[in-house]
Amino acid sequence: MGAAIVKPEELLMRSRGAELLRFSTAGSVDDGKSTLIGRLLYEARGLYEDQLAALKKDSARFKREELDLSFVTDGLKAEREQGITIDVAYRYFSTPRRHFIIADTPGHEQYTRNMATGASTADLAIVLIDAQKGVLPQSRLHAFISSLLGIKHLVVAVNKMDLAGYSEDVFRSIVKDFDAFSEKLNIQDLVYIPLSALKGDNVVKRSGRMPWYEGPPLLSHLESVHILSDRNLVDLRFPVQYVLRPDTSFRGYCGRLAGGVLRRGDELLALPSQRRTRVRSITGAGGEVEYAFAPQSVAVTLEDELDVTRGDMLVHPANLPQIRREVEALLVWMDREPLTPGKVYWLKHTTQLLKCSVARLQFRIDPGTLSRRDAAVLNLNEIGRVTVQCFRPVFCDEYSKNRQTGSFILIDPLTHATAGAGMIIERGSLPATDHPAEGSAADSRFLLPGEGTVSPGDRERLLKQKPATVWLTGLSGSGKSTVAYELERKLMAAGRLCCVLDGDNIRCGLSRDLDFSPGGRRENIRRVAEVARLLNEAGLIVITAFISPCREDRGQAGKIIGSGRFIEVFLDASVEVCEKRDAKGLYKKARAGLIKEFTGVSAPYEAPEAPALRLKTGEEPAGLSAEHIRLYLEQNGFFKF
Repeated sequence: MGAAIVKPEELLMRSRGAELLRFSTAGSVDDGKSTLIGRLLYEARGLYEDQLAALKKDSARFKREELDLSFVTDGLKAEREQGITIDVAYRYFSTPRRHFIIADTPGHEQYTRNMATGASTADLAIVLIDAQKGVLPQSRLHAFISSLLGIKHLVVAVNKMDLAGYSEDVFRSIVKDFDAFSEKLNIQDLVYIPLSALKGDNVVKRSGRMPWYEGPPLLSHLESVHILSDRNLVDLRFPVQYVLRPDTSFRGYCGRLAGGVLRRGDELLALPSQRRTRVRSITGAGGEVEYAFAPQSVAVTLEDELDVTRGDMLVHPANLPQIRREVEALLVWMDREPLTPGKVYWLKHTTQLLKCSVARLQFRIDPGTLSRRDAAVLNLNEIGRVTVQCFRPVFCDEYSKNRQTGSFILIDPLTHATAGAGMIIERGSLPATDHPAEGSAADSRFLLPGEGTVSPGDRERLLKQKPATVWLTGLSGSGKSTVAYELERKLMAAGRLCCVLDGDNIRCGLSRDLDFSPGGRRENIRRVAEVARLLNEAGLIVITAFISPCREDRGQAGKIIGSGRFIEVFLDASVEVCEKRDAKGLYKKARAGLIKEFTGVSAPYEAPEAPALRLKTGEEPAGLSAEHIRLYLEQNGFFKF
């Protein structure tokens, strides 16, 4: 019997549900990126007849003995004459298992900005390495940029294995060299494939010339790599792009979901107005739907009449983005004019366009060694860490959590050219690079704190007390704030000068730019400790009320404040007791999954091992707990006058 004939309609139905994979090629000059893509399209039957005819004609015109598959993507005359890729070329093809969008990016250092542009939307990056040349600086640079851009899947394609005699030793040596470099990169999925783009080995089909390689060919890996979990479907982010008002009966807010899932009836919070409402309807390309998810484009109607316009963002009330006027970012500079701190640029973030300035260039990153270098400016294609001061708040996330709300571009206000591409990072976090060079501007060891003429003893005699920081720690609901303010009342009644640093108050002001991730909590505690130290130096008794769940963070706070002034007090109350006291309903929301990383439910609490005081606040009233602390201060000489 002959093979069954598949009707065109059946083929269309099969491919309709196939996933889309965007991938980019990168690597040094003449590593074979364009040839690889040409081979992939040619053998996967991704070329139309007219394209194939033009390819044969151009190959003959340039006197190539065989089809020059690099011409498939190298469309510019200068590219074909020089044999290099200059601009980003996009190609599309499909297999029964997947649709593909390929970005063929330049390898030359001069066009690094084009490479970053092409890779910015990719799910996977292929870094080609010439088997004869090994790992080159451009190979490292492109792998580093792919890592910065949040690409979680990296394929290192060791090309031109035919010129290396299909040697396993050559392949293993390159793998070892690249492995040593990749340890510093944030790449979750790294695969090595030996191949020959010119001969077709391991591109679409397994090669018999390399029996020592047991992995799949390139196309099989591209068809099977798992990317669905890469999308953020937890944090709802809906930047409003356009307000659709065809008549008086309809007002729809149009945009592309940058994260999460949106359902009809969901409660929403509009930023920046902080007004609450609910979803009345969701309209997609085919009409009304019950739900939508990133990265779909939809029109949303709301139950309430709100002032929502382009640049605003709709989110879930229990899952907010960071609201910042100042962001820390890694910046790829793309302008011929160097970046100079202090100059005003336009910042494009989601659907917002606002003015900003680069307040500080902290350091430049050497992509070859991933070490930090002192720099006064950033030149074309250089990468650095910057602090950007925005003229109005932006609603953002870390780039590692959301590539849409965690990225931005800087636009020159005079030329309207894209000057730089930025990836927002967590405050206080650093990329996996070496420490600054000795004596660099980023090194603070040579800064000295100012000293006044009033001694600590003078302040103690004036205020009739020794300064201290009473650090109250415990679960949410253990009574920290209640005990703190009760202690403040007792001390003030006794003539002692003191103040309370409360978690909620600090989060609304000093730390309003921080999230509740482990890094955000760590930075929050560090800031509180620095403020407490300054207040202690002014002679005050400071009472802090923070969960501060990590022993390491509390230990660091103790070092900042000083062991003679830091008094750790553990408010020991069980989760059950704290949950019964929970007036804000936080535990209930945490158990329903509405609050992530909630201490005592979905995040651990590390109780102090040897606190100065352990108070059973689940069994005794707040006034008695505060009295225990007052007596401790009195008995340990803090009220010596």
